Amino acid sequence: MEFFCFHLMPWDRIDEKTLDEHKTVWTWLPNSHYDAEHGHELYNRYLDELIYAEELGFDGVCVNEHHQSAYGTMPSPNLMGSILARQTKRVKIAIIGNALPLYNPPTRVAEEFAMIDVISGGRLIAGMVVGGGPEYYSFSANPTHARSMYTEALDLVIRAWTEPGPFEHYGKHWKMKYVNPWPTPLQKPHPPIWVPGAGSIETVKMVAKRRFSYMGIPYFHADVLKKNFDMFRDACEEEGYEGTPDKIGLLMPIYVAETDEQAWAEYESHLFYFAQKLLKGLAVFPPGYTSARSIARINQALKKFLIEVKTRKEVEDGFYAVVGSPETVRDRLTELSGRLGFGNLLGLFQLGTLPADLTRKNMTLFAEEVMPKMRAELGIEAPAPV
Repeated sequence: MEFFCFHLMPWDRIDEKTLDEHKTVWTWLPNSHYDAEHGHELYNRYLDELIYAEELGFDGVCVNEHHQSAYGTMPSPNLMGSILARQTKRVKIAIIGNALPLYNPPTRVAEEFAMIDVISGGRLIAGMVVGGGPEYYSFSANPTHARSMYTEALDLVIRAWTEPGPFEHYGKHWKMKYVNPWPTPLQKPHPPIWVPGAGSIETVKMVAKRRFSYMGIPYFHADVLKKNFDMFRDACEEEGYEGTPDKIGLLMPIYVAETDEQAWAEYESHLFYFAQKLLKGLAVFPPGYTSARSIARINQALKKFLIEVKTRKEVEDGFYAVVGSPETVRDRLTELSGRLGFGNLLGLFQLGTLPADLTRKNMTLFAEEVMPKMRAELGIEAPAPV
């Protein structure tokens, strides 16, 4: 088991009236609601929280890419990754990920990821994503090309990392006379590749075939996650190998306080603000974005999505978040890992409007009271201090 601190870097100042007037905080929420002076404070606060994760003994930190959204104000996770590469010494830096079809040309991903890997001394985990449905509206990109662009871009990035240049690339979507990136990654043949998914059959089969790692998209009932992870393990078996826990990751909202009741008292309003306001519009699948079969499967799962949850009991029963005392959080995560079989826990320790003091308290209690005991139970040594 490895423990990561995941950050969405959300916008935390939107009044209820504005949120209620708009169907979503994605794509169409006017950017007049953005305040750059407060944004300056937020970005630096959020970066400090990720740097603090190294001091606390986490194995890695995670950032991701979203555009035109209050859910996550990180249109360029590579900028954040480059800062973390310089400001940390030990933790893995997981960028989950770059939306490959939205980069023109995708060799920019090969170059920027290689820079981060070299600066960090070989600590990059390279996330390669199709990009969320709302992103295709934000970029006015044709979603019917999403899968073929993704496949071509992924092949080109890996080739750029592993094949000496210059070479030529003439594909369906990109035609390049000279592919010859400087630099190339420090990790050979290339950094580990993680691919997140919400249950798309095409994604699962591709990840298994290429022997990458599969990250489960969060905010679904644990039963949905188990079906997705079982599908991935089955796909690995079809390819002739075992989908071991180190190949599977789960992103999970986590909050730890001194007691169960105190944890819920401090966290509940922030969790439901996130669930009912910031998640609105995330689960959008433009026509052609994935196959009809996968859309039908995902739409069925959306009946058990966090946005539909209204009570603490529903949150606890479905493992939509893990909230409570250190003992409760440890026991529930141990139960969940046994049930789902993941080996990478991506903890979301800040979400929505959760303030800085509670975020740090949450991270500290988790690192001091939960991680060591879980590691001891699993026979895992803690990373060496910085």
